[in-house]
Amino acid sequence: MTTLTHRARRTEVGKNSEKKVESEEDANQDRSQDNEDTEDSKDIRLTLMEEVLLLGLKDKEVLLKSDSPTGDVLLDETLKHIKATEPTETVQTWIELLTGETWNPFKLQYQLRNVRERIAKNLVEKGILTTEKQNFLLFDMTTHPVTNTTEKQRLVKKLQDSVLERWVNDPQRMDKRTLALLVLAHSSDVLENVFSSLTDDKYDVAMNRAKDLVELDPEVEGTKHSATEMIWAVLAAFNKS
Repeated sequence: MTTLTHRARRTEVGKNSEKKVESEEDANQDRSQDNEDTEDSKDIRLTLMEEVLLLGLKDKEVLLKSDSPTGDVLLDETLKHIKATEPTETVQTWIELLTGETWNPFKLQYQLRNVRERIAKNLVEKGILTTEKQNFLLFDMTTHPVTNTTEKQRLVKKLQDSVLERWVNDPQRMDKRTLALLVLAHSSDVLENVFSSLTDDKYDVAMNRAKDLVELDPEVEGTKHSATEMIWAVLAAFNKS
């Protein structure tokens, strides 16, 4: 289980009205998200897995709502496994199966192979990374240096702003994709990379807010808004691993 840490030199610093308010908040959030999507449409479109990998360079049952192809090979492969599996499995179990961390030899067929390399290949095709061969002693190793630093900086700034200038102090009001990316970056232990370029004061604020966010009770947060239920289920699964 990964944890959020500070830099070593720092010190740890009626119901109808409710539904109406929630409906208005959802509408405002959707409009805000639409505006953000419009801005992002000018940039290269990345999947969440590609974004997590790019940043790193430096018990509920899963019910399949739609098995329509997404265009992403890894996601489509995952959906195919979920669709064909009976009985349904939990988020925790699917993470173990897809990562190959299961002890059940009969379940190894569900493991996604060469995930990092396949995601890197997608980023190469999108012009974000390049492919190079480097010699390490007797072996040649394939590496994927970042070539499109502008795209990475855009992504870094997006996450920095989400816990600084655009901080809303309520995960239910956050952009769902940004919330998912924060959770995945934390679980992948690359979130500190995102904040490393900040000044000391801003770094502490960003880390504290991100820490408070991922330390919320996923079981409680998952019941507040159905649109974020899966995000909190994934965080809960990583917390148990």
